Amino acid sequence: MTQPRQFVIEADGGSRGNPGPAGYGAVVIDPVTGETLAEAAEYIGVATNNVAEYKGLIAGLKAAKALVPDASADGALQVRVRMDSKLVVEQMSGRWKIKHPDMKPLAAEAARILPASAVTYEWIPREKNKHADRLANEAMDAGKRGKQWEPSSSTAALDTPRPSTTVGLPPVSGPPGDAAAGAARARAALSSRPGAATGAAAAPTPTASSTAPQVGWAAAPDLGAPATFVLLRHGETALTPEKRFSGSGGSDPELSATGRHQAERIAQSLAARGTIEEIVSSPLRRCRETAAAVAARLGLEVRIEDGLRETDFGAWEGLTFAEVRERYGPDLDAWLTSAKAAPTGGGESFAEVARRVAATRDRLTARYAGRTVLLVTHVTPIKTLVRLALGAPPEAMFRMELSAASVSAVAYYSDGNVSLRLLNDTSHLR
Repeated sequence: MTQPRQFVIEADGGSRGNPGPAGYGAVVIDPVTGETLAEAAEYIGVATNNVAEYKGLIAGLKAAKALVPDASADGALQVRVRMDSKLVVEQMSGRWKIKHPDMKPLAAEAARILPASAVTYEWIPREKNKHADRLANEAMDAGKRGKQWEPSSSTAALDTPRPSTTVGLPPVSGPPGDAAAGAARARAALSSRPGAATGAAAAPTPTASSTAPQVGWAAAPDLGAPATFVLLRHGETALTPEKRFSGSGGSDPELSATGRHQAERIAQSLAARGTIEEIVSSPLRRCRETAAAVAARLGLEVRIEDGLRETDFGAWEGLTFAEVRERYGPDLDAWLTSAKAAPTGGGESFAEVARRVAATRDRLTARYAGRTVLLVTHVTPIKTLVRLALGAPPEAMFRMELSAASVSAVAYYSDGNVSLRLLNDTSHLR
């Protein structure tokens, strides 16, 4: 029986503005030798990240199919698609629903190119998808100049070693997952071979890639992609405009009409950005409702994390600041001056909340290393995460403003470094 041809496809897409000027890149790789068999890149005009990523997938599948004349026949071809887009991987694997109208026709087109049994999907961190990322950036650079990407202007051959002989690796005989492992071993071997020859096998699709230089505040190459927490404060409840204490020990109010509108606005904004891969929410109702609005738009599931709940404000729940001052003045003074002081009636101190939130942060950064995660939570947990990221003292909690449905962001790197990326952004509400 003839063994199927086996390929690894790595694909990516990007948008500078999301939506904004966009492009994609895709590369087909021999899993045994690590040799590049075909590359494709194209500037596609204004689009979102997700649209560009899907178009990169489609280009990669078409390139692989073109390499095997009878690719549509059962057993003729096995392809392992590797992408750093959790959304595309999970949707094409059938684990996540495809709800966005822009994604449905693209997913359908991708599914028609090869038999479903011939394609499997694997999520990889962004730093392991550099080849396709370089192609996408080169395409966008060309578009910025008013041109389309051309193989003749590519620097991919200079940036990526190409083998002149087959690398001494065992043949791939298992499932597509083994093909991906073979590609990884081949690349490791190639990276240690000085003076490897350049030049890829001829392909019916364009061949190219450009090196994306390290710029701005991006992570150093050896740190890898950070765990990025997008911190979303829930939408308004009836208590929010009245500035009443509303923690985890009170009435657990639902979103108001304004709050539901805010949740829809942030859902639209996050869908356009296309970067959220997971959603984690506080167990309180206002957060679950906010998270559900976003999840419905993105086609994601919501995971509940008790450590993200708001402070228990004890006897102060439902009261305004003035009412607490009038009824519990000495306790309020102590609370404002010491992180160890708890609200009247057995509430949580800021020190207790900080320990809870820090433990939750550590669990989530380990679980979601290299991913972008939306945390739908409350004022105190968000301020605590920001304060801890900055190494600021507890009194900094009273010097931050966090509006309802505002977005902040913190990135956590593998070496322990932390970067505050955004604080109290409400531009999506305007």
